[in-house]
Amino acid sequence: MTQPSRSGHTPTLIASLLHFDMSFMLWVLPASLSVFIAEDLHLSASLKGLLVAVPILTGSLLRIPVGLLADRLGGRLVGAALLAFLFLPLFAGWLLPPTVATMFLVAAATGVAGASFAVALPLASRWYPPERQGLVMGVAAAGNSGTVVVNLVAPRLAAVMGWPAVFGIAMLPLALVLTIFLLVAREAPGVARPSAAALARVFTARDAWFFCLFYAVTFGGYAGLSAVLPILFRDQYGATPIVAGQVTAMAAVVGSLSRPFGGLVADRLGGVRVLAITLAGVALVYALAARLPEWPGMLALMVVGMACLGIGNGAVFQLVPLRFGRDIGLATGLVGAVGGVGGFLLPTLLGAARQTTGSFGAAFAVMAVGAAVVAALLQVLAVVQDGWRVGWRAPVSSVEEA
Repeated sequence: MTQPSRSGHTPTLIASLLHFDMSFMLWVLPASLSVFIAEDLHLSASLKGLLVAVPILTGSLLRIPVGLLADRLGGRLVGAALLAFLFLPLFAGWLLPPTVATMFLVAAATGVAGASFAVALPLASRWYPPERQGLVMGVAAAGNSGTVVVNLVAPRLAAVMGWPAVFGIAMLPLALVLTIFLLVAREAPGVARPSAAALARVFTARDAWFFCLFYAVTFGGYAGLSAVLPILFRDQYGATPIVAGQVTAMAAVVGSLSRPFGGLVADRLGGVRVLAITLAGVALVYALAARLPEWPGMLALMVVGMACLGIGNGAVFQLVPLRFGRDIGLATGLVGAVGGVGGFLLPTLLGAARQTTGSFGAAFAVMAVGAAVVAALLQVLAVVQDGWRVGWRAPVSSVEEA
């Protein structure tokens, strides 16, 4: 494959950022309105968790086929088609009668926005050389700041206009982003399209599945917490919908801004080292959260946890392009898809724990153990495999064998 231009392409990087930002806004839109929806439709705790988890699952599962389409047809074409599709669930959420069945269908269809990950990131990544991948991928993926915007704005609009109207209003920025994306995004020249051999190479690589596991903790944690925190703050601490949205946005902005920082630090110190530290931090945060401290303490924990998760996201995707440079589109789709399933499991687990035990604490305890086990696994890999020890920043004989 032709090496990316060292000069990169700033308009495409900005277009990718906007694509991912808008998509992330719509991906978590049902979650940002979940307090209003749950109270109007009288949802149980488990159904609340499932409602905010369904879009994450849809988007995650679609990342592989959408990534394959983007590799075959071009990220610009597929990215534009994805944005155009999203007008349908927004229109349905705005005008269809608000029933439980309707909202679960709208949530599932809105989840298509989560597949932007497999389009926007490779589209930007292919323009840049290996030594800039951590920063570039961090900047493009900082579009998850859409979580911040939607949690600040959507509850306020819902309080004034009603939550169905928010779906209609969301079509306005969607139209703007689609127009900008079509005008400025460009495909990197000389990019080879994936073959069946490339597909087999990625899907049979053990390293790819390890990345999936690590990303299930970092991105799954970020997406899952972004979706479920309004419910947690409302049900556990009695916060109003607007306050719950504000504090969720505050935590989310920390996670969003820390992602490019994580990529930059990983470029300097090594992605494996940075990822190991952040996984340990995540496990500690979850263990402390299992005690369900008072409101200020829980808020502080969630902010620190989001910072760790964001840095971990940046570290993971500093490593993925180095390990799978020629197959970045396929690898991004796989890691994003399987890793994103963690974002489905987290709110589902929290909702189920609340439903069966009356408390969120047991779910946080399980999450703490899981993060600790994954952190230990990374340490083992760094000892026994050359690629994980050096982060693929130097030629490693075992990389292609893994």
